[in-house]
Amino acid sequence: MREESARNPNSTRREFLKTTAVAGTALAANWSLVGNVHGAGGDTIKVGLIGCGGRGSGAADNVLHAAPNVKIHALGDVFKDRLDGCRQTLQKIAATDAKVKELGNTVDVSDDRCFLGFDAYQNVLGSGVDYVILATPPGFRPSHLEAAVAAGKNIFTEKPVATDGPGIRKVLAAYEEAQKKNLHIVAGTQRRHQASYLESLKRIHDGAIGNIVGGRAYWNQGELWVHRRQPAWSDMEYELRNWYHFVWLCGDHIVEQHVHNLDVINWAIGEHPVRAVGMGGRQVRTGPEYGQIFDHFAVDYEYPNGVHVLSMCRQIPGCENDVSEAVVGSKGYFQTKHGNEIVGETKWRYRSNGQDVDPYVQEHTDLIEAIRAGKSINELKTVAESTLTAIMGRMSAYTGKAVTWDRALNSKEDLFPPRLAWDVAMPERKVPEVGKDKLT
Repeated sequence: MREESARNPNSTRREFLKTTAVAGTALAANWSLVGNVHGAGGDTIKVGLIGCGGRGSGAADNVLHAAPNVKIHALGDVFKDRLDGCRQTLQKIAATDAKVKELGNTVDVSDDRCFLGFDAYQNVLGSGVDYVILATPPGFRPSHLEAAVAAGKNIFTEKPVATDGPGIRKVLAAYEEAQKKNLHIVAGTQRRHQASYLESLKRIHDGAIGNIVGGRAYWNQGELWVHRRQPAWSDMEYELRNWYHFVWLCGDHIVEQHVHNLDVINWAIGEHPVRAVGMGGRQVRTGPEYGQIFDHFAVDYEYPNGVHVLSMCRQIPGCENDVSEAVVGSKGYFQTKHGNEIVGETKWRYRSNGQDVDPYVQEHTDLIEAIRAGKSINELKTVAESTLTAIMGRMSAYTGKAVTWDRALNSKEDLFPPRLAWDVAMPERKVPEVGKDKLT
């Protein structure tokens, strides 16, 4: 429950966020030392990977570099070529990478621990793993999180964690169950494990810029990948191969990608928004190969106490790129476009000491340290809130209507197919018609 001081509406949440930021910094500092000691990590942690695409393979590589005594134990995917490619890549890393060897980490994935199909995640969870990486397209995340928590597994979950309101409700229920079981969960919002952001947010929560009165968040870049349909592909295979362009699978790029920036804004303010008014469309990506998603969004997010944040994200080639965040306070402002810095009554700029760890590695290091030390860490609620922040922006942009937090959370729009099978005929995928589509 969030309570605010009548005298200073940011003070109570600052105290909470100051504590959590210090805890995150302590985890990072602890393992930056321990990770250099071969065999210092205690019993071997057996890791299972669910989703063997680029991000899943990358996450498995990251965990091999994160801490000592880690073993990749099982792999699962719906596509054999993805699984086989991931397995070969990880085996090569284990055989040739000096750091992985120094840490004593291995890839030991026998044929009987390679699982294919829509039930592969269940088989990975039942294979004796201690720690599971969830890296499938986001539409599968709620059911996979639910199953992983039910199985009592520690979890690294990629972001976002859902594509619709029903999915978020399932994730929040999984969070509560994980709390009861004292499971350890870290999300792929890696800025929360990045030294420059940890130090910046600690200063913001200590009052360096005063009360936050506004902000902005941008992820503006060029075009992303697209896979054109092949004659042999069924509807299901096509959508899964081209998952980024179908809303049930990715949530649109405001959800799949821009969630990183929105997570930073929520983290800085210490609240989630209460209302969103958005717009967007398809300016360049207009062909059927691009599925349903927009190529640009702009959303005004309203937070408690009348704080407004402008969100923009774009995937259009030939335009100026900008991936950054900023928040404005009563005593100054913080921005990340040209390096993390605070300007105003307090002037500060983050300077690396040359020992910063790749945050994609550090997030796994922090999770493993928490598991081995028995420290509590569960980021599932914060990433669920950041995901819903993005979802409500998409809902508003698709319909042209204002969307409240409660409306998004309690939405009946369930995007997931009623049945998963290769022969399922998928419905015609229509591009949202702004001003005509209805909120559900």
